[in-house]
Amino acid sequence: MKPALLLTACVLLLGACRNPGSRYPVEEVRLSGETLTDNSLLALGPDQVRTLLAQSLEDTKRFEPTAGKSLGQKRPWRMTLELPFTREVLKDDGQHTYAEVGATLVLERFGGDVPERYEVVGLGEIRMESEKPEARRQALRSALEAALRQVAESAVLQLTALERDNTALVLDLQSSDPRIREFALRTLAERRHPAAAPLLIEQLKSTDADTVRRAIGALVEMRAASAVPALIDLARGKEVGFLQEIVFALGEIGGSEAEAYLYTVAQGHDQPAIQAAAQQALDTLYASRKHSSPEARGTDPADH
Repeated sequence: MKPALLLTACVLLLGACRNPGSRYPVEEVRLSGETLTDNSLLALGPDQVRTLLAQSLEDTKRFEPTAGKSLGQKRPWRMTLELPFTREVLKDDGQHTYAEVGATLVLERFGGDVPERYEVVGLGEIRMESEKPEARRQALRSALEAALRQVAESAVLQLTALERDNTALVLDLQSSDPRIREFALRTLAERRHPAAAPLLIEQLKSTDADTVRRAIGALVEMRAASAVPALIDLARGKEVGFLQEIVFALGEIGGSEAEAYLYTVAQGHDQPAIQAAAQQALDTLYASRKHSSPEARGTDPADH
């Protein structure tokens, strides 16, 4: 390598080492939920769990407690941890028992034009080596630590995505890391970027109900009229509760195709609850149209 090129490469390498990424101030870490306060399986108190979370956040080298520091223009984040479940599950055709711990970390920030709220999840799975109480407890604690590492890493990815411009996020949609793809898609959907709508519509085909619901919510947020045909297809054969969710989503998105579908359902569905939901969604659609300006009824960038 030529000396000039070698020098340039060294400078770039040193710069990369010295600039590992933004550091995010954290003003408070909360714990929520009964699983954290009354859990004989885990046998850890809230303070111990908080310490483990703090260690996971510290290990990322991207979070720092504010502790009264002057932050300048930075706004700190507040975090809330919940453990939806700690459980023991038979797997491998019933041959082995696994300890599983689920973790949900909510990130909130205030003080801007609107409050910000993001949620990341983790799942720790550890195979139990024996049925002895101490081995079971150790497996659950190891699963907890794995789940906390996941939410800490995912929190970094989510906040990093918020800092990236749309061009970089569109490139991230091709990443080999599914987490990077997920947070890029979330952020693009929040910004109503047109690249998000087709991928969210594809997620409506998922067999995971939570994935489908998140996709519906993002499409509603984008007011993506291109999603209306897929939502109508999704509605076929669904149980009453889920069908009501789809109906309300169509009312929020609006457009002539959604309106025609909702009118048909309101007039002729065999379930009174669905008829009522469709009429309510129509009322929402009409009210939105009445109060929107001509500019607001223009073309939404999400539909291109």
